[in-house]
Amino acid sequence: MNKISLNTQILLGTLLGVLLGLWFALLGQESSITQNSLYAAKLVSTLFIDLLRMILIPLVFTSIVVGVANLRSHQQMNRVWQGALIFFFSTMVLAVVLGLTTANLLQPGGGLQIAMFQDAMQGFQATQMSLPDFFAHFLHSLFQNPIAALAQSNVLAVVIFALLLGIALVVGGERYRNILTLMQEFLELILMLVGWIMRLAPFGIMALLLQLVATQDTSLLATLIKFVAIVMGTTLLHGMVVLPLILYLTTGMTPVKFWLGAREALITAFATSSSAATLPVTLRCAEQHLHVKRDVAGFVIPLGATMNMDGTALYEAVAALFIANLVGIELSLMQQMIVFLTAMLAAIGAPGIPSAGMVTMAVVLQSVGLPVEAIAILLPIDRILDTVRTMVNVEGDLVGSLVVQKWIKQDELDK
Repeated sequence: MNKISLNTQILLGTLLGVLLGLWFALLGQESSITQNSLYAAKLVSTLFIDLLRMILIPLVFTSIVVGVANLRSHQQMNRVWQGALIFFFSTMVLAVVLGLTTANLLQPGGGLQIAMFQDAMQGFQATQMSLPDFFAHFLHSLFQNPIAALAQSNVLAVVIFALLLGIALVVGGERYRNILTLMQEFLELILMLVGWIMRLAPFGIMALLLQLVATQDTSLLATLIKFVAIVMGTTLLHGMVVLPLILYLTTGMTPVKFWLGAREALITAFATSSSAATLPVTLRCAEQHLHVKRDVAGFVIPLGATMNMDGTALYEAVAALFIANLVGIELSLMQQMIVFLTAMLAAIGAPGIPSAGMVTMAVVLQSVGLPVEAIAILLPIDRILDTVRTMVNVEGDLVGSLVVQKWIKQDELDK
């Protein structure tokens, strides 16, 4: 087993997980073999995700602090910060425009009636929040007690505190050199732990995909097939054409070379449906396979995992138009502009809100007067859609780190 590369092991685990999932789906949920296998798969997948989450906060904290301190010392911080934000904003705009354009052309939900889903909607209570309240809560979540943020795994608040601490270490200069050295050594230890945890990745990913395939409601997927196909197709178009094209035009790296280097992170994102849980793997791929400098990757990727959500923004925009078609409301250009803006804001997310994904979707629907209860229609199919959009979110972070690194090099050459 040791002779087979980790990349190959993960690929084999992925294929085996999908095939076993299909077999158990054919056997049926009532089969004792299926039930016992799903229980075992849940134990393995939970262990893998818990290990990733265990090291997530220490990794984010140390990588941001060390990355900022080292970049500031080389007068590169402003370039990295500006480049990252420009890239994140630009690709999210492209994703939402692509989603809205496709939804307007293909009209998902046009042939369905909302009465078909009345029972599900009646049994669902959405946590509602107005756009001003959501925005206020989001700003509040940025600046929190760092100890509480670390304990509660509030990634965005940890990123902000680590960013400020990194800048303070630079301003303090040699006086705090020992603290910076300690942080660098701690980061090395965390990365060693990431390497150990990744040995379980083939088994964890196999278990996650086995559960995903075996437990999908195929009848509901068939009913909503047009919506599912549009979301998946548009998201993959963004991930397989738009982002690779930006990467190639900026850095000259071919899509094949990028996907080979990013394979571990993309498969893990697909299986876990969590950008945060995938973050340790994303950092590993950026540094070891795609050769992004640790200082750049340690800043751009954790920031991207909390702010750069191309797939999520695209999904929420398309979902809003899908629900509008279901209820027979034609959204005006101005209303679609509101969807455009709120989908981008909601995609960034607000850590600390219970059921954050549903709250952000509710904000988008409320902004144009659509029924929030219609979220219940999306819940049963959300898991399968989440796999693809999370993969594209993570791809955007990796592409962003490569593009920002290229901008820095170009800036140095110009000087």
